[in-house]
Amino acid sequence: MHIKGFQKLSLLDYPGLLAATIFTGGCNFRCGFCHNPGLVLKHREGSDLDIDKILITLDKRKKILRGICITGGEPLLQDDLDEFILAVKNMGYLIKLDTNGSFPDKLKLLIDKELINYVAMDIKNSLDKYNLTAGINVNTELIERSINILKENKIPYEFRTTTIKEQHTKDDFMKIGQLLKGSSRYYLQAFNDSNDIITPGLHAHTKNEMLEFKSILEQYIDFVALRGLD
Repeated sequence: MHIKGFQKLSLLDYPGLLAATIFTGGCNFRCGFCHNPGLVLKHREGSDLDIDKILITLDKRKKILRGICITGGEPLLQDDLDEFILAVKNMGYLIKLDTNGSFPDKLKLLIDKELINYVAMDIKNSLDKYNLTAGINVNTELIERSINILKENKIPYEFRTTTIKEQHTKDDFMKIGQLLKGSSRYYLQAFNDSNDIITPGLHAHTKNEMLEFKSILEQYIDFVALRGLD
């Protein structure tokens, strides 16, 4: 388990809960807008955080915190992720997993073993433009399998897309809506250029453009909301 970051308190990462956030190193995607490029491109540099120390801290804070968000990078790359989750769940924590959806078998296993309580899955783009946004050649059948696993509604979940002016159009969101039809929750996330991203020169959509995307998606998905706008 390669843990590269540990945030002891987050009010945003786990909906409705005070949580801590674990950042794992490594990702199989190369999304140009990624706000954690160090976890993607430089995850082999530097030492991993001490897992035992993290567990001790979480045990001490279990009366304050209610949830743990495991993000990255891509957490499902970690071979011993289930062991870490089990240790944390035994303290009474609820677990939220952030994933890009490219490991449906691992995702299903964690759900079936009741090791996770909430999933946030990124939808990078319409399937025919997935490679453009993910920065690699993606087997979109794996993405569709993960979508269908979550749509079984065994645990709460959300889908989310960070919108990039150079990469996303109204037609893309029509296709995404059709892909996710019947899903329970979807978020459009505004791109924020931190000046430390993998691909410089990307731009955000305007609020009006995002509201137009939202209107398109609401034809297919019960709950659609915007994130990251002032």
